[in-house]
Amino acid sequence: MWRLRRAAVACEVCQSLVKHSSGMKGSLSLQKLHLVSRSIYHSHHPTLKLQRPQLRTSFQQFSSLTNLPLRKLKLSPIKYGYQPRRNFWPARLAARLLKLRYLILGSAVGGGYTAKKTFDQWKDMIPDLSDYKWIVPDIVWEIDEYIDLEKIRKALPNSEDLAKLAPDFDKIVENLSLLKDFFTTGHKLVSEVIGASDLLLLLGSPGETAFRATDPGSESDKHYRKVSDKEKIDQLQEELLHTQLKYQRILERLEKENKELRKLVLQKDDKGIHHRKLKKSLIDMYSEVLDVLSDYDASYNTQDHLPRVVVVGDQSAGKTSVLEMIAQARIFPRGSGEMMTRSPVKVTLSEGPHHVALFKDSSREFDLTKEEDLAALRHEIELRMRKNVKDGCTVSPETISLNVKGPGLQRMVLVDLPGVINTVTSGMAPDTKETIFSISKAYMQNPNAIILCIQDGSVDAERSIVTDLVSQMDPHGRRTIFVLTKVDLAEKNVASPSRIQQIIEGKLFPMKALGYFAVVTGKGNSSESIEAIREYEEEFFQNSNLLKTSMLKAHQVTTRNLSLAVSDCFWKMVRESVEQQADSFKATRFNLETEWKNNYPRLRELDRNELFEKAKNEILDEVISLSQVTPKHWEEILQQSLWERVSTHVIENIYLPAAQTMNSGTFNTTVDIKLKQWTDKQLPNKAVEVAWETLQEEFSRFMTEPKGKEHDDIFDKLKEAVKEESIKRHKWNDFAEDSLRVIQHNALEDRSISDKQQWDAAIYFMEEALQARLKDTENAIENMVGPDWKKRWLYWKNRTQEQFVHNETKNELEKMLKCNEEHPAYLASDEITTVRKNLESRGVEVDPSLIKDTWHQVYRRHFLKTALNHCNLCRRGFYYYQRHFVDSELECNDVVLFWRIQRMLAITANTLRQQLTNTEVRRLEKNVKEVLEDFAEDSEKKVKLLTGKRVQLAEDLKKVREIQEKLDAFIEALHQEK
Repeated sequence: MWRLRRAAVACEVCQSLVKHSSGMKGSLSLQKLHLVSRSIYHSHHPTLKLQRPQLRTSFQQFSSLTNLPLRKLKLSPIKYGYQPRRNFWPARLAARLLKLRYLILGSAVGGGYTAKKTFDQWKDMIPDLSDYKWIVPDIVWEIDEYIDLEKIRKALPNSEDLAKLAPDFDKIVENLSLLKDFFTTGHKLVSEVIGASDLLLLLGSPGETAFRATDPGSESDKHYRKVSDKEKIDQLQEELLHTQLKYQRILERLEKENKELRKLVLQKDDKGIHHRKLKKSLIDMYSEVLDVLSDYDASYNTQDHLPRVVVVGDQSAGKTSVLEMIAQARIFPRGSGEMMTRSPVKVTLSEGPHHVALFKDSSREFDLTKEEDLAALRHEIELRMRKNVKDGCTVSPETISLNVKGPGLQRMVLVDLPGVINTVTSGMAPDTKETIFSISKAYMQNPNAIILCIQDGSVDAERSIVTDLVSQMDPHGRRTIFVLTKVDLAEKNVASPSRIQQIIEGKLFPMKALGYFAVVTGKGNSSESIEAIREYEEEFFQNSNLLKTSMLKAHQVTTRNLSLAVSDCFWKMVRESVEQQADSFKATRFNLETEWKNNYPRLRELDRNELFEKAKNEILDEVISLSQVTPKHWEEILQQSLWERVSTHVIENIYLPAAQTMNSGTFNTTVDIKLKQWTDKQLPNKAVEVAWETLQEEFSRFMTEPKGKEHDDIFDKLKEAVKEESIKRHKWNDFAEDSLRVIQHNALEDRSISDKQQWDAAIYFMEEALQARLKDTENAIENMVGPDWKKRWLYWKNRTQEQFVHNETKNELEKMLKCNEEHPAYLASDEITTVRKNLESRGVEVDPSLIKDTWHQVYRRHFLKTALNHCNLCRRGFYYYQRHFVDSELECNDVVLFWRIQRMLAITANTLRQQLTNTEVRRLEKNVKEVLEDFAEDSEKKVKLLTGKRVQLAEDLKKVREIQEKLDAFIEALHQEK
């Protein structure tokens, strides 16, 4: 208080002297006052304006009156008392006051210089935030467009109204007259003036150090000023840190309140209280565009240059943890040291009333507030990753699309990539490292992609691989944001604290970045909640020396600030590039449409899915046409196919052995035994096989039969694949074989031929069968003995030595048969010897086995010719058959055998036809539908079966149109939001 009183006295004296010395009753203009007076009157005068506003420090005592003009002060004339004797004290006082004038002017000049120097030092201490203007939302710079600041300024009270609130300094001056006893000497007056300078220093005037600078003899004051400057700087830093943290907490509280309010609003909209249809959010529309582009083939002319945030980093650097902090949920699978991110995961963050997650191709929502849903989501992501990875590989380039919604989430699209590795460990594919590099480069080479480079702060920066990769893809750092994780471990373990600053500024490796951030992602416990990790992160940075020593700025720490910065940068990149990309797709669409019109002017632009649907309808129509096949056609083809399958067995194993017995009773007995064995073991199975093959042949005929002008060969591969897969899946009913066996056995036991027509049909059937066998036998003999004399002369062919031997043997055996036409089927040993000696006598060396082989064919031909002659005799034998061949030398038991076979074939064909039309055709149709449904879900199968330039061109055109339409809708919504 005493200093305050001394300063007030000094100020009044100075003003009184100035007024009386000028001889003017009014107040002087501000320009004519010295610097100290001007600082008291108007610290904001134009002559004192600086380029930057003066920083508030903890040792400055600001008041609402510091920028207001003081009232005009009027000094009361000092009336001195009666002097008993005359002296020259007025002269001494005037001299001292004149000396005081120089002291005041010198102090003002020196104080102003010192103040300017101190202000420049403080100015240098303030970080240059011009590089971080992108962090501040654009609305801040455009606030004057939305708020009329001039109107607000005019509404505020002027300085004169505020000055009325100031104390009445006239009364204070009148009270100072009571102190006139203290001015008996000039020395005391100067001391009071110097004391006033101390008061000005405490009040924080711009000329606060002027008085001290004019006192060269005050060594203690100099020391005090040096010490106080250092303390003031430390106190300023500490107060700045606390202020930043205070504002950070206020911002978090406001964000939390805003989150709750938005949640309530979205919930009301979700329940339909406002009866309005919610439009898709911008980020959802943008995500749909990226989903379409994810299927965009690399062979297309237009490349995907739309922005997205690509998260890259070394393995176990904390990429997944950073993403989870941004998404505010533990959504990714975890493993201790094991590679968990095996394929890219595209995460779309958007606002919503509930904190949920859902996949692009699924309708199930995972509630991220429930631990069981979180566990299920992590398990589902892991399953999808392992499904994408092909056999023999460790990672896959196929993208998993995931949408995360919740109140307060920053809108953006992030892609989590597999961690970059240095060496391939056991259990990994040999090409894992190269595959990860190729996947990362494919995403980072997009000129509009924002690279979120994650670096583990707890390990040496020189061991990082990802920084070199990022530097190659973005050498100037114009779209890279560097994030240092595990800063808490780094601060504990790193011996040199400045090393962290070197890491985050990129001085330890050649990498530039748009922004640098430091985060803490927990204590390493996978069971920690997001809220617990956030509290731990905030607590760490509040107590961390990294902020106290200004190694890190407050806006460079916490995942919250990182999320805000990345979101702002993402949307800025989107606004700058999306229209350019839309124009590029428009040009591509025009080129594709022109090419289609020139190559396929009369065809519709059907993409692969539309072509598949068209082919599906054709295939189903063809399957339905199977049910329209007439019963007569089914039975004819079944009977013919079954006889072709069993004819060899009937002739060789049943008829010939029985016919060679030369006895009617033995013939019938042999036939009955062999037919019974055949029916029990082979015949039903052969019949089912024949029926299934017949169904396949008819189905194939309908599938592959050309349709004339309507036939489109682009479906041929698909139809063939559907046919093969359907046939592979179809299985004949096993119970049909047992029932068929009984029917066939009963049919073969019946020997009663009812009329002459059936008798003639049996003879005709027998003749056809025997003639076919005779023809086959003659062909076999011709191949054995070679060409005859006619072919040798006409076609210049010769016999080989082996054929010559066979021919000589055949001639010798035919001579034997002519001598004995009823010779049995087998040659005796002496007959073989006789034939061999006869041949040797003509100079032909022959082996006994060759004689037997030749005899088999020669006798077979002889027997078949005899059987055919017997058929001609039996044509008129139906009468004898009715009398059971009594009193007749004609026996036609072989005709009865073939009638039994023919009747069995007819009954079997009828039974199989009924099973086909009633059961198997429908089951085959069902299999075809299942195969088509499976093919419809298998995109790779469709790409493989529906190929060609026409398909690819239509596919490109449709996708470009779809992307352009979605981009146009997104751009329109983006303009509306502005």
